[in-house]
Amino acid sequence: MSNINEKNLGPRWYVAHTYTGYENKVKISIEKIVENRGLGHLIYDVKVPIETHVEVNDKGEEKVVETNLFPSYVLVKMTMTDESWHVVRNITGVTGFVGPGSEPTPLTDAEIEMFNVEIHSDELPFQIGDKVEVASGIFAGYAGILQEISEDKKQLVVLASTEKRDIPIMVETKDVKKAD
Repeated sequence: MSNINEKNLGPRWYVAHTYTGYENKVKISIEKIVENRGLGHLIYDVKVPIETHVEVNDKGEEKVVETNLFPSYVLVKMTMTDESWHVVRNITGVTGFVGPGSEPTPLTDAEIEMFNVEIHSDELPFQIGDKVEVASGIFAGYAGILQEISEDKKQLVVLASTEKRDIPIMVETKDVKKAD
């Protein structure tokens, strides 16, 4: 895997292709390796999306059944580096990442929302008037006062302090944290 460190996009959701029936084994293996090798700073979460429903048999007995939504696929939230790529790629049962050739492609925000990969709480850790810091994105490093929250709670307007004057900047909620 060459040049993967140069294309690092920060933590994103990637799709690992597995042998059929190995999804849960792969998930458990990734979680164990992350814990044993201390790779929590590179691999954040692993999911095997399932759907739960109730089936009734011939005798009228109800049974809760879990169905894998994406057979042969495991979703991995990770910062794509050579190290994290090799860890996931070399787990027994993983055949590769979804993407053109050998280049893993992260899920788009629309796909993440459509597949319900991340559940976002309606509760924000801050409110209008709070002092916040922009932790990532193009305005990373700026701090200021939260002025406005969009209706869908995905974007914020922060009155950022600069050397000469305060300027309003629009940032995504995921890029902001409450200032200490």
